[in-house]
Amino acid sequence: MSILPLQGIPEVRPGDDLARLIAAAGRDLLRSGDVLVVTQKVVSKAEGRVVDLREVEPSAFARSFADRHGKDPRHVEVVLRESRRIVKMDRGLIISETRHGFVCANAGVDASNVPGEETVCLLPIDPDASARKLRGALRERLGLDLPVIISDSFGRAWRTGIANVAVGAAGMQPLLDYRGQRDPHGYTLEASVLAVADELAAAAELVMNKTDGIPAAAVRGYPYSPGEGSAKDLVMPPERDLFR
Repeated sequence: MSILPLQGIPEVRPGDDLARLIAAAGRDLLRSGDVLVVTQKVVSKAEGRVVDLREVEPSAFARSFADRHGKDPRHVEVVLRESRRIVKMDRGLIISETRHGFVCANAGVDASNVPGEETVCLLPIDPDASARKLRGALRERLGLDLPVIISDSFGRAWRTGIANVAVGAAGMQPLLDYRGQRDPHGYTLEASVLAVADELAAAAELVMNKTDGIPAAAVRGYPYSPGEGSAKDLVMPPERDLFR
C-alpha cells in the first residue's frame, strides 16, 4: 500500500471549485482503486464555512469563560454556537458534541491554516454530503469513481496527541466487521469492528502534514469495500456511550 500527496493545490477560498483544483493536481496521479482523502479545512473553506470574528458579539457566558482562562470571547462564542451539547468546560478547554454527533475539542472550530488573524473555520454543515458531492464532481472531471474521505484532526480520550479521523465519507464502507470470524487460534471474534475510514484518514495525514500545504492524498492499494456508507456510521450511538 502507498500514500501519495496531491501537490500544487493552491490556497482555497470561499466559492472555489474544489473538485477542479483537486482534479488539476491529481489528473496524472489518481487511479481507479485509489481512496482520496481530503482535509476538512479546504472543504469548509470552499463551502464558505468561515467566520470573521470581528462580526461576532460574544454572550455574557462566553465572556465570563474567556476572561477566566485568557481566551478570545468571540472564539468561545462561535464554539458555543456550533455545539449541540457541552460535554466538559474546564481549564480553558471546551469539549462538546457538534450537530453531527462528533465529540471533540471546540466543536471543530479552528483558526489554524486559515488566512487572517480574525478568522476561524467551522466544520462543513454535512461532511458526508460534501464527500458525495466531491466524489460525483471528480467522477465527471476524471472519469474515476473514487471513494472520498474528509478528514479532521481529533484528540483522543486517554491518549496524548491528535490523529486524523473521517468526518465525511462516500463510496466505501467505513467499518470492517470481523465479528463471527475466527482468529488463527480458533477464537471467535465477538467485538472486532475496525474503523477503516479513520485508519485511512490517519495514514494520509502522514504525507499531508499540518504545515506543508498539502490538503489531499491518495491511498493506493487498500482493498476497501465499496458501498454507500457514511461517517455517521462511525459515531457512537448514545445508548452505547458509557460516559454520557
